[in-house]
Order: sequence, then C-alpha cells, then structure tokens
Amino acid sequence: MKIKQLSLFLENTSGRLVDALSLLGDARINIRALSLSDTSDFGILRLIVNDVDKAYQILTDKHYTVLKSDVVAVEVEDRPGALVDILRILKDAEINVEYTYAFVERGGEQAILIFRFDDMEKGIRVLQGKGVTLLTADQVRTR
Repeated sequence: MKIKQLSLFLENTSGRLVDALSLLGDARINIRALSLSDTSDFGILRLIVNDVDKAYQILTDKHYTVLKSDVVAVEVEDRPGALVDILRILKDAEINVEYTYAFVERGGEQAILIFRFDDMEKGIRVLQGKGVTLLTADQVRTR
C-alpha cells in the first residue's frame, strides 16, 4: 500500500519554512507527518497531508519546487526495538531504505514509520509477507 508524500525544496533562509506551511494552514490542509532535513543551502521538507493534490497545487502556484512520491506507512508497537525489527526484515530481503521518519499515534501505543525503499513493490510484498501492518493514506491521515 503506497501513499503519496510531498517533498518540498526550500532555500535555507529565515522564514521560508513558515511561509510555505502558512500557505497550507490557510488552505486548511492538515499535516499528518513531516520530516525536515537540510544542508547549508537548502532543505527538503517531506509531508504527509490530508489533501495531497490541493497542497501540491497551492505550493506549485506559489512557485515552490514540489515533488509527489510514493512512500509506505508501517504501524508498529511503540516500544524499544520495533524499528530494528522492521529494518532486519528489510535487510534480510536486501531492500535498501532510502529514508525513513516516524511519529507516535495519539494514544501512544503505536508508532507509524514512513519508508521510501529502492524497490517499493518488493518492500511492500516482503513486509506484508511477514505480517507487518501497512497503512493506507486514509489511515495515516485520520490517526
């Protein structure tokens, strides 16, 4: 089960992040998960939002560089070692993790891991074959 993620490229300057996120907030776009990484010149903001197409349009209309990509959301118990368990499954199947980020659900009992693999189809197949819970976009957006 793939879900859509937005990757927004931002100049690494004061106020650029708040400007972009204000556009989404003003449009009533709800951010369900995010990750921000940076270099000295630019940052990459990865977002899971409740309305991908609307967010994409708003940002591109304001001349932001935005990419849509597929990621996988995995639900695990919020406990030490849960991420390692998933990573071992992927390692054993020789699936490369390009990046990952995580957040904890409201109740605090489950965590959601967002993954991008070098081979998305194989990653999904392997995880499902091991009984790992994969989430749909709607499940990520409503938790």
